[in-house]
Amino acid sequence: MDVLRKPTWSPYAAGALAGLLLVLSVFITGKYFGASTTFVRAAGFVEQAVAPEKVAGMAYFLKEKIKVDWQFLFVVGVLFGSLASSSLSGERRAVAVPPMWEARFGASRLRRWLLAFIGGTVAMFGARLADGCPSGHGLSGLAQVAVSGYISLICFFLAGAIMARILYGGGNGHE
Repeated sequence: MDVLRKPTWSPYAAGALAGLLLVLSVFITGKYFGASTTFVRAAGFVEQAVAPEKVAGMAYFLKEKIKVDWQFLFVVGVLFGSLASSSLSGERRAVAVPPMWEARFGASRLRRWLLAFIGGTVAMFGARLADGCPSGHGLSGLAQVAVSGYISLICFFLAGAIMARILYGGGNGHE
């Protein structure tokens, strides 16, 4: 239980646990990891409450039913798991503007949150365009030994490294 109380986990241990969770997911549910569809369904829940007749005619929601399923619970579990992890490790502080961001772009919370929202929107658009998110294409693709999974994961890492280099240069030693 001591490993759960450490401020950081070994990336190897965390990766092994994620792999074990993926195997259990496939064994128990017959489904691989993925999260982006859950966010689309959540938007569908909201839109259905406001304009149910519009949602009823959308081709996407005729194919993908708006429902709470294992994937929805997986995403909720990620949220509560991260809260539990931060609590167990003693790292319960919320940082609105991380030090590295502040050093590069200033202390404005509004700017930070606005750009995070825009970045999330672009990432979600890309995930839906690709018909899946990095966890779906990357992790699940690797588990299936799919060439597309390896290619997509390599592209995700390269794009992330390039974007981090563009935004932060060489970094400044902050977390």
